[in-house]
Amino acid sequence: MAFEGLSSRLQNVFGKLRGKGKVTEDDLNDAMREVRLALLEADVNFKVVKEFIAKVKEKALGQELQKSFTPGMVIIDIVNKELTELMGGTQSKLAKAGKPPTVIMMAGLQGAGKTTTSGKLALMLKKSSHKPLLVAGDIYRPAAIKQLQVVGSGIDVPVFTLGDQTSPVEIARQGVQHAKDNGLDYVIIDTAGRLHIDEALMEELKQIHEVTRPDEVLLVVDAMTGQEAVNVAQSFHDQLALTGVVLTKLDGDTRGGAALSVKAVTGCPIKFAATGEKIEPLEPFHPERMASRILGMGDMLSLIEKAQAGIDADKAAEMERKMRNAEFTFEDFLEQMEQVRNMGPLDQILEMMPGMNKMKGLKDMKVDDKQVGRIEAIVKSMTTEEKRKPELLNHSRRRRIAAGSGTSVAEVNRLVKQFDDMRKMMKQFSSMMGGPGGKGPKMPKGGLNMNSLKGMFGGGGGKKGKFPFG
Repeated sequence: MAFEGLSSRLQNVFGKLRGKGKVTEDDLNDAMREVRLALLEADVNFKVVKEFIAKVKEKALGQELQKSFTPGMVIIDIVNKELTELMGGTQSKLAKAGKPPTVIMMAGLQGAGKTTTSGKLALMLKKSSHKPLLVAGDIYRPAAIKQLQVVGSGIDVPVFTLGDQTSPVEIARQGVQHAKDNGLDYVIIDTAGRLHIDEALMEELKQIHEVTRPDEVLLVVDAMTGQEAVNVAQSFHDQLALTGVVLTKLDGDTRGGAALSVKAVTGCPIKFAATGEKIEPLEPFHPERMASRILGMGDMLSLIEKAQAGIDADKAAEMERKMRNAEFTFEDFLEQMEQVRNMGPLDQILEMMPGMNKMKGLKDMKVDDKQVGRIEAIVKSMTTEEKRKPELLNHSRRRRIAAGSGTSVAEVNRLVKQFDDMRKMMKQFSSMMGGPGGKGPKMPKGGLNMNSLKGMFGGGGGKKGKFPFG
């Protein structure tokens, strides 16, 4: 997870302040010293850190803190607001031309993920009922044009190309004209990159800019390069007048400094954040939600949006009833898995839940997509009756299922055991929340069976990192 180290450090700092009846200036100075170190270790720009700490201290030492009964919470609120401002304050939306098509020019160094990001942006626009066109303007990188054509084909978005013998400037010009002639309302120009910024690259980009007059110039930068990403953004902005930044690989093992520095240093808003290599819709960047996640408050708004997009409301209501009444079957489990997968990677979904990062056993959970496929194979090898009545699964049936799914009897046994444990846990939840047979909200004796949950959704058999069979 991006920001994991920073998030953990900040939460430890504020954990000491939270609940204090009085916070002295010395307490505040100690806390800000820790925050400064945490931000610097996260690769946030030094000047940005200095200004951030100064603003927080100025507000925290004001009358608001002195009058508060919960000064620790006031400081956390101030930090939350300042982090939000640091990343741009509010979501910066994609520009729209007064008369279509809206032209978007994608720029960036080689390896940042321009082509994949162009596809993600096209898919996002298509899902919003727009008609995008991808333009293959990278004639230098081997197979770049083919890659964009494969991406376009996969999401059913047209790709305009004139091969690799025509100049990128002419390709861009004709691409925009093609969109006008065919009623397409967005043009996404995938330009060439270099391993480093040079005069030839910038001159070509300037010419494309002059010919197409783009409404957006989006710089794609790799968040995992840290402070170097900010330096790249500044260099491009000085010569191209960027309108926004797309941070890629934000789900990698990154310290997150680029996201916290790029707006303050360049003045360019982060418009989108991209995760993973799969062509999924690009996600708008919400500064307030990111600040909330960094401080361990979760991101329920994004989680709700993902749920609304990926889960059928009627099916969810029926599933909730079945869970409450302990009628959950393997058929339901298979359907639930598919709907949850539509929301995105499970570990990323869990990150959005408030306090989930502190929940023992789930913090280091990793989901293995191949193992998810094995679960599906096991369940699909069951008969309809077996899915509905798991108690029918005797040894001979389990042997048949293992052979049919290409797994072992031990794996089938483990999944059935985990499924049974999960159903018992659902009964515990139902009882705890005052469901059938429950006497009102209470925690079950011995706590919830977290080992079952971890076994089902990561680290099977108590081992870290594998889903679900260890």
